[in-house]
Amino acid sequence: MTENSLESIKSQVISCTKCELCKSRKNAVPGKGNQNAEIVFIGEAPGRSEDKIGEPFVGAAGKRLTEALEEAGLSRDSVYITNVVKCRPPDNRVPNQKERETCRNYLEQELAILKPKIICVMGNTAYNSLLDGKDITKNRGRFLEKDGKLYFITIHPAATIYNQELVQILKEDIKTLHDKLKK
Repeated sequence: MTENSLESIKSQVISCTKCELCKSRKNAVPGKGNQNAEIVFIGEAPGRSEDKIGEPFVGAAGKRLTEALEEAGLSRDSVYITNVVKCRPPDNRVPNQKERETCRNYLEQELAILKPKIICVMGNTAYNSLLDGKDITKNRGRFLEKDGKLYFITIHPAATIYNQELVQILKEDIKTLHDKLKK
């Protein structure tokens, strides 16, 4: 196993004890997906289902993401999915700055290995962590270039669970993302 492989990052994440989240997690949740993915999806942090299983986006939000991907003509097997923070914060709270910074190296390593054409940032926490963004609702559906990388901003799939009107917005955003990739 080479030092800079996705498998190496996975084992580092699984055994990580760098912050307090390791004490309350059931499972750390490394990224998962196609190592040749042209698109990487980045969310906030694992939820209850993800913590239980040890995989990203396997709960209700994951089902919404999968539906949006499929409707746009993408499969989960063709993309890579990860989070800013790799362990579930207690009570599903938003990860704090220290937790985000502690996990940042894992995310940077994933992106360096994958070299995706587009990085899809899902939700305020990921938007703030990666792009210093503040208001996802005003900026979703947009592409942004930073440090030679192309980012696409959209809502977090979990938001569609609480607000049904956002389901169509997520689907339209993922279609826009896929259309850009095809060009």
